[in-house]
Amino acid sequence: MTRYAINGISLNADIQGNGFPLLLLHGFTGSSRTWQPHVSCWNPFFRTITVDLIGHGDSDSPHDADRYRMEACVADLLELMNQLQIDRFGLLGYSMGGRVALQLANAAPERVAALVLESASPGIADAAERKARIANDNALADRIERDGILPFIDYWQSIPLFQSQQKLPEDIRKGLREQRLRNSPAGLANSLRGMGTGMQSPLHDRLQELDMPVLLIAGEWDDKYVSIGHKMNNRLPRSRLEVVPNAGHTVHLEQPDVFDELVLEFFQSNIQGKRKGS
Repeated sequence: MTRYAINGISLNADIQGNGFPLLLLHGFTGSSRTWQPHVSCWNPFFRTITVDLIGHGDSDSPHDADRYRMEACVADLLELMNQLQIDRFGLLGYSMGGRVALQLANAAPERVAALVLESASPGIADAAERKARIANDNALADRIERDGILPFIDYWQSIPLFQSQQKLPEDIRKGLREQRLRNSPAGLANSLRGMGTGMQSPLHDRLQELDMPVLLIAGEWDDKYVSIGHKMNNRLPRSRLEVVPNAGHTVHLEQPDVFDELVLEFFQSNIQGKRKGS
């Protein structure tokens, strides 16, 4: 892992493999470690860049919540790719990382050759719902800072969104919990305040402008994100939706072999043969 000085903070990133570059973005409470079990499948064909997003893993967790805003997060990632001298890349994001990936693709579509969104959304279209979500996220952020990381992770892993994770083998669940506990309370709290779903600009009316190939992935047990996936698929001009059987929100954990093959096939089909780093 290498730390990169990016716009006044340090981001932790790891680069492996060879070939056309893929930027991989984890979800809330995750880190670059999310993708460690998967990159071995992709690295024979692609160069993978896994990054700890601001407030997560070993990247910096500044105390200013505005520094976590989606626009700043996108600017950080583009600057990281600039420092790596990568002009165009494939992009994959899970959950919060999927929202970041979609915002990045909207901000710099000329740089994203192909896009994979796992259990992700374009934001919240209704203004009243956004306001309510902001209030809920701010209350949750206060709770993290008041009670600490351990009680929060106990709560977080018990929410209905992650119910299907209880079917995972014990060692997988233990590793996931350890990864979540590595994060700092300030980093998680300010991630909610700065780039929670309610804080970001909704992109529903911009999806039709994205002309890169897009793969949408959702687990069949995750009704909310299956529905969101269908709606996004109807708006994106060059997308396809894969609903993965016997999986919930974390398809990459619950059906890893299926997930790895879907991602590999999609990127090989859509960016195979492009020049390395171009």
